[in-house]
Amino acid sequence: MPYIDPVDLTVKLIRCPSVTPNEAGALTLLQELLEQNGFKCTRVPRGKVDNLFARWGEGRNGVTFGFNGHTDVVPVGDLKAWSVDPFGAEQNEGFLYGRGSVDMKSGVAAFVAAAIDFVKSSPPDGSIVIAITGDEEGDAIDGTTALLDWMKKNNEQIDHCLVGEPTCPETFGDMIKIGRRGSITAFFTANGVQGHSAYPHLAKNPIPAMVRLMDGLADRELDQGTEHFDPSNLAITTIDTGNPVNNVIPGQIKATVNIRFNDAHSGQSLSDWIMEQTNRVAHQTGIEFSVDIKRSGESFLTLPGQLSSIISNAVYAETGKTPALSTTGGTSDARFVKDICPVVEFGLVGKRMHGVDERVAVEQIHSLKAVYTRVLQDYFA
Repeated sequence: MPYIDPVDLTVKLIRCPSVTPNEAGALTLLQELLEQNGFKCTRVPRGKVDNLFARWGEGRNGVTFGFNGHTDVVPVGDLKAWSVDPFGAEQNEGFLYGRGSVDMKSGVAAFVAAAIDFVKSSPPDGSIVIAITGDEEGDAIDGTTALLDWMKKNNEQIDHCLVGEPTCPETFGDMIKIGRRGSITAFFTANGVQGHSAYPHLAKNPIPAMVRLMDGLADRELDQGTEHFDPSNLAITTIDTGNPVNNVIPGQIKATVNIRFNDAHSGQSLSDWIMEQTNRVAHQTGIEFSVDIKRSGESFLTLPGQLSSIISNAVYAETGKTPALSTTGGTSDARFVKDICPVVEFGLVGKRMHGVDERVAVEQIHSLKAVYTRVLQDYFA
């Protein structure tokens, strides 16, 4: 019976220093392995990013199950703070160390290994798609969105999708993501007139106006949560004048807020609210404001049903845990996939991701492959 070792594959992927947007051999490694095992692969480059689309089966005689993941990783940060080579894939006391070991080269390796073994041992009446991006940790402009654009152009479809992001907060198997909150960031600039602090009548201080606006935004309760989502929240992430002295009234101040919002709102409705509040303060104070609002994604929800049940049952069968169905956490590329099919996320415990000495329990990688294998078996049963 075929067997692809997911730990060995994870080791090989970690040793590819694929910091966004560098592919660094990670996609080439996956492409060669998948093609050797009957998958038809296409590279989908866009901008400075490379992506990989792989399909087993023709996708005409049954359903198509999709997997989405990424091989790009965040920078290592302070190299001196690491006790190991971030791209050495060292194993010690049951843990595999390395940047991307948690987020999410283990997840990619586990699914690729499960998919290859599955189609070799019991070929399904249907198709499996594996879509891997090199731009999840970056701006996410030329990654999964590029893959979806290519799929549309080439009439490639999937019926359901699993995203392999780390989803478990404490122990393996304790949580599945069935949705995510949306995210928007607003960048504010308030312009006044610079002057000496001893002669305020000759200046026009923009700071009180910005403080008033920030206080008004932060003081507003956006909602109290919805059926499947926690309450939305607004965080002021910076207020800055760049003023190094104490006797000058600055001519400009900048601030940034980030809103994580549930399905009680849309990016447009919150953008409209932000502009209403800004215009109100500008009218009250006479200070000129400019606002740049960027939307990272809308909130979305895959209602509990067939897909979440298959994954939950697989998790329970392999771990004995009944995972919570959650919409907590940040954004993921599932926010793009949801536009073409139902999508659910399940992966490793995420506590170590992006950190110094990022590491994953070796046994957890084997368990993740076992869950993914059972998902495929139950889905095509």
